[in-house]
Amino acid sequence: MVFVITQSCCSDAACVAVCPVNCIHPTPEERGFGTSDILHVDPQACIDCGACADACPVNAIFPADKLGPRDRIFAEINADYYANNPHISSGWSDVVYPDLPRLPDGLRVAVVGTGPSGGYALRTLLNRTRAHVTVIDRLPTPGGLVRAGVAPDHPSTKDVMRTFDILYRDPKVTMATNVEVGDDVEAGQITPAELAEHFDAVFYAVGASQSRRLGIEGEDLPGSTSATDLVAWYNAVPGAPDPRIPAHGTGRAVIVGTGNVALDVARILVSPPELLARTDIADRALALLREQNIHEVVVLGRRGQESAAYTAAEYRALSVIPGVEVVVHDDADGPLPELDRPADPENRRIVFLFHTSPVRTDGDGHLETVTVRTGEREHPIAADLLVRSIGYRSAPIGGLPFDADAGYFPNVDGRVIGADGEPLPGTYVLGWAGRGSTGGIGANKLQATATVERFIDDVVNGGIVRPTSEPEAFDALLRRRKRAVVGYRGIRAIDRRERENGRQQRRPRVKFTEVSDMLSAAGRRKR
Repeated sequence: MVFVITQSCCSDAACVAVCPVNCIHPTPEERGFGTSDILHVDPQACIDCGACADACPVNAIFPADKLGPRDRIFAEINADYYANNPHISSGWSDVVYPDLPRLPDGLRVAVVGTGPSGGYALRTLLNRTRAHVTVIDRLPTPGGLVRAGVAPDHPSTKDVMRTFDILYRDPKVTMATNVEVGDDVEAGQITPAELAEHFDAVFYAVGASQSRRLGIEGEDLPGSTSATDLVAWYNAVPGAPDPRIPAHGTGRAVIVGTGNVALDVARILVSPPELLARTDIADRALALLREQNIHEVVVLGRRGQESAAYTAAEYRALSVIPGVEVVVHDDADGPLPELDRPADPENRRIVFLFHTSPVRTDGDGHLETVTVRTGEREHPIAADLLVRSIGYRSAPIGGLPFDADAGYFPNVDGRVIGADGEPLPGTYVLGWAGRGSTGGIGANKLQATATVERFIDDVVNGGIVRPTSEPEAFDALLRRRKRAVVGYRGIRAIDRRERENGRQQRRPRVKFTEVSDMLSAAGRRKR
């Protein structure tokens, strides 16, 4: 029986490396890797060895006869990939071993950010060098967008963090979470200049945490929010703003944008609360969604369905949400569904309106109506919540070059570029922070690995400046600047407490939503 890759695939490509017959594509060397929604097993070439399933960090690969009802469609998706790409062939391939240049002893490296980009950079550093690595994150808990961005109903995708947790235990790694990088020394931040002073290299893997705006009238009414803030809120990120959905309203939300994040939000909002109660969704979100009980989500796409940004796997997954109907309106001139009145509380549905864009929002102290334009006509949609999901930007870091127009840190091949147009020695950027919000975990892995390789080249070619401080000097700086630094033991203590709280409710975990509670669980006090 052949194996099948399902929706939770993260394109890590660990499966590609272990497949003895090269039957998983696209590979990191092939076009489409990093942009394809999932990887695919060639059903004609698979020899049923199971090596790919063992290597998968997110438990996304199963024998075809073991697929559940939700995942059976992926047997067809895997096979269709090869039917539609006849130029791709499977079979044995040569193994290429990388050159391992000799590097100086005592290299010290910092990785800022603990999402996938930071995790893969750390793994490559440990595999290719003998450097001591300090891993920094502004929150006490690691994970970046794996913890804060992956939808609660996709728990297997979060399993990639188990791979990174093994790295955090390495004796050459020091964890320093609850530490923020910036230029506000009075607030306890560590500056980029100080990091450069204490480390041979610094890798910034800080993601893209800010959303782009619509620029329409009424955009700031209560009830209008960004996908970034909403996802952070229901994923229990400390400090995430409450979307302020009224307890009793129309039962409808409007989402602007057709990317995978937009579909994640739509799925979470319209899913029956009793299903969400089995996940690690934040208690604050579960309580409000139970009370509000949104029954209908309208997704707006400015162009036609063929131009939608979501992947086929994400779209097909909507069809298996229990009790939810998917309606598609792709006719710019045809009549719209009746959306100017409250949603039907007896039915749950997701409505796609293509060739449609928002014009303005209206409401008396809170969003009540979203006016949209389809073709030459305007239509009111009764709604309690408007979510913009039209792209993401990195947040600037004081003391580090930033391209405000592009929304990321200027770089060439991962090397951060200074005001003079030249690379800053030993300063690198990874993932969305360096290329914008494109590509998923697989693309971030590929780019992180390549950037670490360039760092190694820079070390060999004299392109870095060795620090003159003693290794212990940075620890002393942290103690002076930020007294509540959380190390690996504290991270594990927080994880254990969240899982214990989850077991009491028969859930994977109950996440803390306050930094103070995290620090208490870690055995630290914020002073």
